[in-house]
Amino acid sequence: MQLFNTLSGEKEPFAPADGHTVRMYVCGITPYDTTHMGHAMTYLTFDVINRLAQHLGWRMKYVQNVTDIDDDILRKANETGERWDRLGDRYIRQFHEDLNALNVLPMDVFPRASEEAETIIKMCQKLIENGNAYEVGGTVYYRVKSNANYGVLSGYEQDMMYELLAERGGDPTDDQKEDPLDFILWQAAQPGEPTWESPWGPGRPGWHIECSAMAFRYLGPQLDIHGGGHDLVYPHHESEIAQSECFTGTKPFSRFWVHVAMVRYENEKMSKSLGNLVLVRDALRSNTADALRLYLHSNHYREEFEYLNDGPSRYEQLASDLKKASRIDSDDEGELDLTDLSTQFFEALKDDLNTPAAVMLLGRMASEVIESAVAGDPVGKAQDQLREAASMFGLQGTR
Repeated sequence: MQLFNTLSGEKEPFAPADGHTVRMYVCGITPYDTTHMGHAMTYLTFDVINRLAQHLGWRMKYVQNVTDIDDDILRKANETGERWDRLGDRYIRQFHEDLNALNVLPMDVFPRASEEAETIIKMCQKLIENGNAYEVGGTVYYRVKSNANYGVLSGYEQDMMYELLAERGGDPTDDQKEDPLDFILWQAAQPGEPTWESPWGPGRPGWHIECSAMAFRYLGPQLDIHGGGHDLVYPHHESEIAQSECFTGTKPFSRFWVHVAMVRYENEKMSKSLGNLVLVRDALRSNTADALRLYLHSNHYREEFEYLNDGPSRYEQLASDLKKASRIDSDDEGELDLTDLSTQFFEALKDDLNTPAAVMLLGRMASEVIESAVAGDPVGKAQDQLREAASMFGLQGTR
């Protein structure tokens, strides 16, 4: 199995460090408006990794967090007049319903950032002791200049970092910082916001430290795979690396970094901030879940693509063919053998998740089964091979 590693900028052979269990952490949703096709593309990609890794004989420990306390949630709660935690609960339920509808395998741990204050405080204390962090007025900042390795993931120059930091939730103009690129680990209490007690007074966790704390608590000091959308490379994942490695002393924090490209809609990145969202539940009102999955998997996860409103409907025929092929009554294994196509299918997936090629191969497998069955030949063996391949995409019609 090969995966493209953002850290090295190359495809690399992948296997879990201990040879047995893949420790995978994927940045989850901020539950204030979900689940759109960008989310779906990300979590379906890691669902394929999950399924493929188990097919290859590895155990999985898959942690996907939910950022249920942050600026966006509090802003949305203020706008709607709803309590921040109830708003989060509502969108978390919707997220699970959407993933269940797409037959995504459940993650092993689904922690909430709001429940991780103890670990976050412990990490902040050690980072301060090590000289990697400092406190000003009840807010704790990470000291970027204490880490010569900062920037190893993104490779961005400082000017680009300043620009992206301002766009993605940071504040390079904060005059309490020693350096504009320093980022918040613990934020002092603000009027009307929920708070937790800390050695620096009441406050709440910063964004980046939440994921480092959950990754460390549930997976240990080193991950095999850390993933998320490509827009998280900087500042989120870059900052995770810095604080995690300074806290644990273990390098690298994650052996592989896997990032999913953005989904575009109407010539813009699909995002909550732009309001150009296509929600999974809306698409499923007029399309089957299998067709939606096949459409999304027909695009490679590392390449941006434009979501088309009629895109899923273009894959309804393939979904129907796969369902028909897998459910033909056949009392005998028969002579039809799809080993060559099956091998090509799994080789495509093992080559950095070449799902577009895999989707085409599924279509060829279904056609051969249907043609043989129409000719009156038993197809039991070929059906088993087809179902095994289709299970990598969680297709429900082929079960």
